[in-house]
Amino acid sequence: NKIIYLLVFIYSSLLANEDLKSIIKELKEQKNSIQQLKSKVEFLEQYKKINKSTSFSQSGYLPDIAFVLNMSALNRNVKNNEYERASIPGLIDRDGMKLPFNKNSGFNLNYAELIMQSTVDPYLKAFTNFHLHPDEFEIGEAYVQTTSLPYSFMIKAGKFKSSFGRINSKHQHSWNFDSQPIIYKSFFGPDSISDAGIQAKWVAPLDSYLMFGVEAMQGDNERSFGDNDRNNLYIGYIKNSIDIGENFSILSGTSLAYGKNTTKNTTKIYGVELTLREQLGSYSAIIWQNEFLQRDKNLGNTTDRQAGFYSELIYQHNNSYSTGFRYDKITKNDTNLTSYNKSNIDDLDRYTLMVEYKPFAMSRLRLSYSYDRTKIIEDERKNIHKVMLSLNISAGAHGAHNY
Repeated sequence: NKIIYLLVFIYSSLLANEDLKSIIKELKEQKNSIQQLKSKVEFLEQYKKINKSTSFSQSGYLPDIAFVLNMSALNRNVKNNEYERASIPGLIDRDGMKLPFNKNSGFNLNYAELIMQSTVDPYLKAFTNFHLHPDEFEIGEAYVQTTSLPYSFMIKAGKFKSSFGRINSKHQHSWNFDSQPIIYKSFFGPDSISDAGIQAKWVAPLDSYLMFGVEAMQGDNERSFGDNDRNNLYIGYIKNSIDIGENFSILSGTSLAYGKNTTKNTTKIYGVELTLREQLGSYSAIIWQNEFLQRDKNLGNTTDRQAGFYSELIYQHNNSYSTGFRYDKITKNDTNLTSYNKSNIDDLDRYTLMVEYKPFAMSRLRLSYSYDRTKIIEDERKNIHKVMLSLNISAGAHGAHNY
């Protein structure tokens, strides 16, 4: 009897084990079925959002709004009215020294920016940037940009800052220094290349970043272009980023701008950029940023050939403190300089030092000193010393700046 009871017990256990396996199998199948149903529901919800026959909910597409304010206090060893009449030999004449920022010794309310950006629909997003100067209001940028083109394509149309070079597309408050590089100001003016047009970019499907871009713009920039009979400015660039190890990055690029100038002849500007970045910690890094620009400006009987570069080294100690040094230099100036025979025009360069404090990510205090040897005032070469303290704040939903 004991043997019979034991056999019955073992057989019952085997049957129970088989039932348990069967129950586990059924649960897994039900879980998979639930997951498939959940995926179908999510797909239908997404389809409902993009289906043009469904009603559009405006509340889901409210814009992000941000406000940027920039002001400064500076001391300069040249009087304000003299500085406004300064020139850079062969590059900026005394009538072209436009000073939208940090104009006067003393206090300056440089500008305010009102920034609005929003998703328009599943295919487009919009961005606007309004410049509010003490005596002027202008549209800095206003464009739409695609969000869902296949094969990593993106198209932008409207008025925007060109992606030529490293800093052209960046706004003044996101620069590492308050002053614009001399070569940029000489070739493009204080607004850089910012114009109405269309842009197309493509990112290659590689492990490292490789981007190709082209732009067709109106060409209103009179420093280098300015023939407004039709759109006359065309820009192309290739940009690459490579990571070496976990903390070291190399960012490089080449750019070309081609268009007609005010003499109805062509201008070509070549740009090369190189940035090395070593990430020392979560908020600490060393950044060495460089750009070289060369311009061939055909004036009919002659061609001006001019070039220059800037090189800046930034040490981000932590998320609050940074220090930096920048060197600007005009390296080539093959143009008519007879009007400057009375002046020493060799070694047109500038040195700048800065210390920056960020009590929080949306506010910044920056103290800088510059020694500028590029200016001629009333036929005399002036060595200009400038000390400046600037304050910049950003309030509201402000997007991250480019890496």
